[in-house]
Amino acid sequence: MIVVTGAAGFIGSCLVRKLNQENFNAVVAVDSFSDPVRNKNLEGLKIKEQVTIDAFMPWLDTNQELVEFIFHIGAITDTSEFDKEKLNHFNTQYTKDIWARCIRYQIPLVYASSAATYGLGEEGYSDDESLIPKLKPLNPYGQSKQDFDLWALQQKEKPFFWAGLKFFNVYGPNEYHKGRMASVIWHAYNQILQTGKMKLFRSHNPQYKDGEQMRDFVYVLDVVEVCCWLMHHRKNSGIYNLGSGKARTFLDLVRAVFRATGKPENIDYIDTPADIRDKYQYFTEASMKKLESIGYTKPFSTLEEGTTDYVKNYLMKR
Repeated sequence: MIVVTGAAGFIGSCLVRKLNQENFNAVVAVDSFSDPVRNKNLEGLKIKEQVTIDAFMPWLDTNQELVEFIFHIGAITDTSEFDKEKLNHFNTQYTKDIWARCIRYQIPLVYASSAATYGLGEEGYSDDESLIPKLKPLNPYGQSKQDFDLWALQQKEKPFFWAGLKFFNVYGPNEYHKGRMASVIWHAYNQILQTGKMKLFRSHNPQYKDGEQMRDFVYVLDVVEVCCWLMHHRKNSGIYNLGSGKARTFLDLVRAVFRATGKPENIDYIDTPADIRDKYQYFTEASMKKLESIGYTKPFSTLEEGTTDYVKNYLMKR
């Protein structure tokens, strides 16, 4: 059996679908299952068992001999969550509990870290593990992920294979339940559909023109490809970036959405809210050399390819 935590969420549900496509049907889905909207992400998927978050550790203790691999994708991902105790419990301590069992029961582990650990990018975006202690996350969510990464690197005992994945700006199907935390592409599509135009933040940095703030946008279908490849690879443990490796502008993104919807381009600019202005990232780009160095060679979707597929084959069909 393969365990996926956060299975009803955005990346988790896409990963379950990918596993099914590779004929892995004995999937154990771990989540709260308390949100009927999120639960729709699992409709039509082959799942052997559903286990709630609170019941998972006892379940694993009982069923460990049957578990082949664990993907720990579940977490509180809201960057505006400031309850540090809650974040520590679900994002840091819960992952430590899974880590300990993976050692005890000899189960390989892939867990979700985050590019939020890079903060404003003062130290760049390299996944060189010697640089990780220098990183300064901008919010408690990013810090909770940083705390676990640092803890994992310091451990003398580790699972025989483990990988932490620093997800960059992931977009794609099954994110509709995330609200304000959904990708800019999701928001752009809905805004264009409702108003015929899209609003972008003005730049308050003289080095960047309006709309030319840059992010590393990565398509979720590429993300789950990497996850499954690591499941088969099972060597070269460590922490890895997972982005497209190419920063693109918000203007590029919005133009791609307009083209995919067939609507005429109509873009307005508004001021970046003052309360987030000093923590606003103007550039992120994952260095992907480390993942490539261990043998991952499949190309990532361009922003245009990913946006077109997402809009035409998922958003428009919904």
